[in-house]
Amino acid sequence: MQDVRPDDWSAELEEVLVRVGHRFGRVDLRRQMRAYVNGLLGPVGRKNSWQLAEYVGHRTPAGLQNLLNRARWSPDEVRDDLQEYVAEKLGEPDGVLIIDDTGFLKKGTVSAGVQRQYSGTAGRTENCQIGVFAAYASRYGRALVDRELYLPKSWIGDRDRCEAAKIPDNRDFATKGDLAKVMIQRALASPLPIAWVTADSAYGQEWRLRRMLEEAGVGYVLAVPKSQSVPALGRIDLVIAQAPDEAWERHSCGDGAKGPRVYAWAAAKLPAVHDFDGDQPTHDR
Repeated sequence: MQDVRPDDWSAELEEVLVRVGHRFGRVDLRRQMRAYVNGLLGPVGRKNSWQLAEYVGHRTPAGLQNLLNRARWSPDEVRDDLQEYVAEKLGEPDGVLIIDDTGFLKKGTVSAGVQRQYSGTAGRTENCQIGVFAAYASRYGRALVDRELYLPKSWIGDRDRCEAAKIPDNRDFATKGDLAKVMIQRALASPLPIAWVTADSAYGQEWRLRRMLEEAGVGYVLAVPKSQSVPALGRIDLVIAQAPDEAWERHSCGDGAKGPRVYAWAAAKLPAVHDFDGDQPTHDR
């Protein structure tokens, strides 16, 4: 979770496991939960129940499969415990909530939500699941704090397929932006101190999400596509083209897989939107 030494990491993990242990009503389930988490964090190639069971020293995957498929426990309650823990360890008044999605490559057709769709992880269209995630970051470190599985319309429209994958009947179609808004609202209601929300253009282009953050009094830095329209000014790419050379500065976003990520930055105050802001705006864009 934090930038810590390996021996510190084991202590952090043990504290998290103790924190969520009460969500698993029996001793055997708590042991299986611990084994499952250690397997997920271990050097296992394909993290299916058979390979995870082998890694943690189980003769069969029956115990892990029971934990995931039949045992009574609530992932959402575990998430709430995790958010409380992260707030205690990493919480800062200027904390940032980061929204992004990622793909999980799959070979079959029965995993919930799997289909051929674009995966940013692979950089192309693949047979995969897509998850939308929320991470929390401060000067003390960063950690994942929430998740939602994206279910395509092809799944929501096939109730038999949903039933076989144990997807609840009351689950309706939701865009990735809808899932992001749900997670943001949960995070704002949690103990996590959040001053800013950030995401890429897949989420930034949704004005309802931006408006929700403004109504909540939370700052945001959201990317938008170049075709995005700016009230009273027009398309964002045309607005950017009018910026003078002296407005631009080059800054690094840190090192990436291919070295330093250096971008050109410029800032301009945008006009108020009367329908949203009224006569006395409470924030700037």
